[in-house]
Amino acid sequence: MAKRLSYLVFTCLMLSLTSVFGQDTALAVTETVQQQNTETGPVNEFFRSNDKIYVVVGLLVIIFIFVILYLVRLDRRLTKLEKE
Repeated sequence: MAKRLSYLVFTCLMLSLTSVFGQDTALAVTETVQQQNTETGPVNEFFRSNDKIYVVVGLLVIIFIFVILYLVRLDRRLTKLEKE
């Protein structure tokens, strides 16, 4: 149980650190956000006009969760086989 908790804490820390060290300065972050909001490509306009971007992000989150659950299940099985 403690091992799983340590994996969970490690994963949360790694995800939070990627957002912290993703940009050099706060100014660069605000410039990037402004650039993303003003992009006018046909794909961006389509996804944003129909609110499909939320569907895409939701599907990516669901896929990521299932991959993580699969890896945890696989780790449990391997641990069980190693003990035998």
